[in-house]
Amino acid sequence: MASERALKAGVGWSAAALAVLAGCAARVPDSPRLLVLCGVGAAIAALALWRLLARLTVPRPLPEPAVPGRSALSSDDALLALEARLEHAPMALFRVEGMGGAGAVTALNGNARRLLAPGRASEPERLHALLAAQPVDERTLIGFDTERGLERALVAVSALTVQGQAQRLVALLPVESQLEAEALNAWRQLVHVLTHEIMNSLTPVASLSRTAREMLDDVPLPSEQATDIGTALDAIARRSASLVDFVASYRSLSTLPQPRPERVRLADLFARLDALVGQQWQARGGSARFAVEPASLEVLVDPGQLEQALINLLKNAAEATAHATPPQVDVVARLGRGGRLRIEVSDNGPGVPDDTAPHIFTPFFSTKKRGRGIGLAMVRQLVHGNGGTVRHARSVTSGARFIVSF
Repeated sequence: MASERALKAGVGWSAAALAVLAGCAARVPDSPRLLVLCGVGAAIAALALWRLLARLTVPRPLPEPAVPGRSALSSDDALLALEARLEHAPMALFRVEGMGGAGAVTALNGNARRLLAPGRASEPERLHALLAAQPVDERTLIGFDTERGLERALVAVSALTVQGQAQRLVALLPVESQLEAEALNAWRQLVHVLTHEIMNSLTPVASLSRTAREMLDDVPLPSEQATDIGTALDAIARRSASLVDFVASYRSLSTLPQPRPERVRLADLFARLDALVGQQWQARGGSARFAVEPASLEVLVDPGQLEQALINLLKNAAEATAHATPPQVDVVARLGRGGRLRIEVSDNGPGVPDDTAPHIFTPFFSTKKRGRGIGLAMVRQLVHGNGGTVRHARSVTSGARFIVSF
């Protein structure tokens, strides 16, 4: 402010000096020397006045440089553009009121609303409570029940204040498919290494036991010793051969052929399955029902691999309903929300216990006395290889329910 007053005072003095010099020049028209001196003084005063006035002038702000590819938007247009980006963000966004471990949860974009819509999250209130309880500035992995079974998602929470009110912004990114793909790849590599090393060790054992058994016939030994040695060698040969077959069954998990997708009419596929297993269920006093809604449904998959996956699920259903009266299995294909194809296989057996459900697709895991743990693992490999997912879902009544989605 002081500098501004000084500038204004300087402007006044310069203007006054200019006026005085002009008056002097008017009064001495007959003296050339005085006229020159007055003119020089007036020029100096005018220059000083111009500079002071220039310093008092407020410069206009320069226009912002144009950014290629971005047009000038009004505040309303910018707000609409921001809302559009949030609406179509590739993750579910939620707002949680307050900063504690609870608070009202509101969906902010389309992915969040679809996640809470009927047919996705089985218990939206429970998901709300789970999101509200997540810590701020941390990334955590959570699981929640959906119509396709348990799904896992990565959650990140940020704290912010909007118009004086504390809020939390929650971003939820489903990662179940990515986690399954990584787990399948890891299991495939592990099984490949294990089976390769075990087979390399078992094959010479089986071969040497047979060779030793043949050499025993050419060696003169007492009959009792020859019998004992022969029995031992036969046991080694049999166990080696059995282990070779056992390991070979696991090798199939790591050596699945690449799928050859083609357009498959599900009504025809289900007709073949009915011909394969329908009579077996009827012979047990039960029934196997196959339905396609609508009958024109088609899917782009390898028909042989999808058929094998469903056969494995039907085999599990047959074993699970061994004591059911009457045993029953339903295989139904229909379109779910979002146009996804759902093939549901459900039976009326005892179902899958809650503590066992997270492990049923893991290779080598089995609750059966003579189970090898490759049936459901093979189902997941086959379905994933064709671009689908398979989940165990809680049945609304009883029994087990598996959902294959494409």
